[in-house]
Amino acid sequence: MTADTQPPIPITIITGFLGSGKTTLILNLLPQLRAANPSYKLALLKNEFGDLAVDSQLASSSAIAGVSELLNGCICCNLVGQLSVALAELQETVRPDRIVIETSGSAFPATLALEVNRLARETGGKYVLDGVVSVIDVENWKGYEDTSYTARIQARYTDLIVFNKWEGAGERRFDECLDRVGDLEVDTAWVKSNKGWVGMDVVFGVDGGLAQGLTEEDAHVHDDKCGHGEEHKHDHQTEVEVLSIELKGKKEATVDVERLLAFLRNTSKEEVYRIKAVLAVSGKAELKNSDEDTPVSRPAGSEDKATRYILNWAFGRWTFTPVATEVKEHESSSEAILRMTMILARYESTKWKKKLEAGGLVELEGEEKGELSVTKVN
Repeated sequence: MTADTQPPIPITIITGFLGSGKTTLILNLLPQLRAANPSYKLALLKNEFGDLAVDSQLASSSAIAGVSELLNGCICCNLVGQLSVALAELQETVRPDRIVIETSGSAFPATLALEVNRLARETGGKYVLDGVVSVIDVENWKGYEDTSYTARIQARYTDLIVFNKWEGAGERRFDECLDRVGDLEVDTAWVKSNKGWVGMDVVFGVDGGLAQGLTEEDAHVHDDKCGHGEEHKHDHQTEVEVLSIELKGKKEATVDVERLLAFLRNTSKEEVYRIKAVLAVSGKAELKNSDEDTPVSRPAGSEDKATRYILNWAFGRWTFTPVATEVKEHESSSEAILRMTMILARYESTKWKKKLEAGGLVELEGEEKGELSVTKVN
């Protein structure tokens, strides 16, 4: 088959507010795809807040055929011009059977869907938009839905809604969440995940007619129905604020785990939505996930040397995952003792910047406390 006769690559957009479980959903699709077809190639185009690639490094460790990152901006606004280049690179280097675009927590799916449809036309049918999937965190929806216009838009404009993290919230909270989504006056298919797991035939089998048929006029009408005009559309990133944190020290230095865990336990989920980090940890340090019944994975032979871990914190829960030794670490964190991104509610970054700079939250292990820099990115 020649390049000109290659079938179009289906593109699935997966969106959802911060910490809703988008990456977990994607990683749970991989073994299903491989079981059905061992040679299946799934590529991921990941948009991250701040200047640190975290979720994409997790994906690189999980048999995804190719990963491309768009950092420090929103894929539906200031980074939209890079979309065509990123898709073309994945197509040429990976030749994937499907591309999943995982947006940042602030992206507008309608704007992104329009751009994918435009690229599909301009490339002569190299791509086809298969559908838009929105992930809703049932446990925390009641908190952020009230304050975030973007969260409501993500739930309103979609082909499929995945209700995630409902198990710990209970059926009553789920029913309340379902009622609130119903208030958006949409008739959208939905499914409850099983701890982040949804069948691949459900996620990739949606009727993407809504996404494929969207026009510029439809998007403007949609925005007006929600009571917001173009000015708000381009200002939606101000719903959150982002801090970029780096801890420097000697090459063999590691992070003080005891202080870090206290910091994670005591951080308010009303003020901080996400914490993502890559860090070096002593082999003797007692790392703990928020669910202490789920032990942190320790690479073989790491007891006497520093090990690099990925930290993912969302709404008061966190996990540590070792950086796979066979995967080259992304340049945004490579060789850093700690690189961290904090995504906060509006007006919270100044206070948290002062807290961090005051010391005692993020430090090196031992007498030397290291050099900490905290920068407001957004």
